[in-house]
Amino acid sequence: MTQHSKLTRRRFVGTAAATAATLSIVPRHVLGGPGQDAPSETATYAVVGNGRRADAGIGCLGTRKKIALCDVDTKHIGGEPDNDTRYTDFRRLLERKDLDVVCVGTPPHWHALVCIHAAQAGKDIFCEKPMTKFIAEGRAVADAVKKHNVVFQIGTFGRFGNAGNKDHIVNHKIIKHGLMQDLDGTVAFCGAKNRTGKTDLLEEPVPATLDYDFWLGPAPYKPYNTQRVHYSNRFYWDYEGGDLTNFGAHSVDPFQWTFAKDDTSPVRAEPCAPWPQHPDAVCQYAWAELTYADGLKMVITGGSWKKPYDRPVKRRMVGASDLDEAGRKKLAELPDPQPLIPFGEAVRTRQQAGGAAESSHRVCTAMHLANIAIRTGRTIQYDPVAEQIIGDEEANRLVNIPMRAPWRL
Repeated sequence: MTQHSKLTRRRFVGTAAATAATLSIVPRHVLGGPGQDAPSETATYAVVGNGRRADAGIGCLGTRKKIALCDVDTKHIGGEPDNDTRYTDFRRLLERKDLDVVCVGTPPHWHALVCIHAAQAGKDIFCEKPMTKFIAEGRAVADAVKKHNVVFQIGTFGRFGNAGNKDHIVNHKIIKHGLMQDLDGTVAFCGAKNRTGKTDLLEEPVPATLDYDFWLGPAPYKPYNTQRVHYSNRFYWDYEGGDLTNFGAHSVDPFQWTFAKDDTSPVRAEPCAPWPQHPDAVCQYAWAELTYADGLKMVITGGSWKKPYDRPVKRRMVGASDLDEAGRKKLAELPDPQPLIPFGEAVRTRQQAGGAAESSHRVCTAMHLANIAIRTGRTIQYDPVAEQIIGDEEANRLVNIPMRAPWRL
């Protein structure tokens, strides 16, 4: 279904309803009205990855109708696939012409490929966090969303709250409009958790309901163990970035909006973590300090390795008191930023949602840089324009990780 066909279909429904209403033969549920939504305002959606998260956040879509499920584990779709309401291959699901929105609830190592295929098929996308497993995937998704003119929303909504808070709005305006360009000494803290993976996994029989090879998809082949799938997968580097990208997304996303960093990334990432890290399982960390070109520091904390962040902090946010008289005058003249657009409204009006693909990519990039520094055990320098790590080829290989054939970006 192309974007053009989606709009044409909805215009057709609206025109047909109006014509029939003139003849007084159309029931209320077709026309819409109090308590009745017209079909043109009801978005159809399907879930790809119907596990623990599934469509937990899809309520932001508004009036909606679930028409199908897709999962490589048939116990998650209630039986064998019928290519009508139950699928095991997301590519077959995306061929449906009656599908408006795809809800991506797979493990993160599948997020990019499902999102890109969905964009190519003209479907709007609601993607669970974290957006991707590595940095280059995020750029590929953001580019695909833009190229195919679909709507994207990440499954975390912290920025919506910050965008309605007076202090955060002031902070955003000061930085967005360049009223304060030297943020040295400003340190913002973002919380995460730090559950770790098991390092002694033994091969186990694959459940009869699970297509394990398809579940792995682009990830390297590793013998099956229950720890690798269905939620605990997030504690293994092949599939996710641990709780740093899992829970960290909820605080890094609003940070990015408050400090007007949706179009850039940190230039430096420094870890505080034991090293060497395990090559397979996510292990402990204490914190990671991310520095932006203007001197702003974001510190992701919450790790189970207890070494507190004890460096100087001048301030945690900026405000009018940090400006000179001329700056305060300019600030007073600036309009507040436009409210962020909820996903349901974005789908109806064909605008980008508040948690759009480009900003979500930058959120995920910051977290990936923290993890790369933790995994390599050293400070890294990053070019946010080229989106490459500078002068460290080993670390840079974690920016664009090869996929297992035949899958590729």
